[in-house]
Amino acid sequence: QVQLVESGGGLVQPGGSLRLSCAASGFTFSAYSMSWYRQTPGKERELVATITAGGRINYADSARGRFTISRDNAKSTVDLQMNSLKPEDTAVYYCYAQTFFAEYKHWGQGTQVTVSS
Repeated sequence: QVQLVESGGGLVQPGGSLRLSCAASGFTFSAYSMSWYRQTPGKERELVATITAGGRINYADSARGRFTISRDNAKSTVDLQMNSLKPEDTAVYYCYAQTFFAEYKHWGQGTQVTVSS
């Protein structure tokens, strides 16, 4: 069965850091583009960062310069290092996997990130 399991969320003060990890199983991880999305209760789910199967990276403007996405195909994991966190980064963060032509799309269950004093 396909699984994407996020971990690493929690409570952090503004300016702090968190590292999220997504562990994938049940599909050919190396063939998928991997992304991190986030969602707050009153907002649409938004793309934070993507790393393609070929290793190309794209960031949302809000994340660029503060967040770093990386993948380890040997471990079937994708991470999101989040630095200089702001209260507006508070959200549920979701791991997302997609093949190039979107024949297969998978979502994780999400992990809560709260940035607050």
